[in-house]
Amino acid sequence: MYKYEFFSNSPAATLGLGKKVGEHLPAGSIIALTGELGCGKTLLTRGICDGLDVPLRQVNSPTFVLVNEYKGRLPIFHIDLYRLSGVDNGFEIGIMDYFSRATDGVMIIEWAEKMSSLLPPDVLRVEFDIISLRKRRIVFSSNSKKSADLFKELKGK
Repeated sequence: MYKYEFFSNSPAATLGLGKKVGEHLPAGSIIALTGELGCGKTLLTRGICDGLDVPLRQVNSPTFVLVNEYKGRLPIFHIDLYRLSGVDNGFEIGIMDYFSRATDGVMIIEWAEKMSSLLPPDVLRVEFDIISLRKRRIVFSSNSKKSADLFKELKGK
């Protein structure tokens, strides 16, 4: 298991972290974001998309439409499962089809805990903990070697 821990002291720091992640993501990356409402999942997603050359103004939470697609350096599928009640709803929206489409792009899933049993083994998990009004603990973890390479880039090594 590979891990990287980051403490964000501001929304700008979370956005910057996301941008750095996006700049180094390879095609086929699936990112599973978990954490309570308001912890920064969409903010990190906006940063990742910025790092993949999608203008920030185009990126917003797909809570009501469930999936937003963006064209950047790689195609991005931004999925928000907040409104879904479980795995059965995931099959109804065709989440498995998005897994196959993400091989040439990046899939970012907010509220991924609602579909954890459907996630592939090499997913990049990102867990958010709210420490205070502005401070967040963000833990990245994965079983994939490509994530280990990403974590080295994030650490600056």
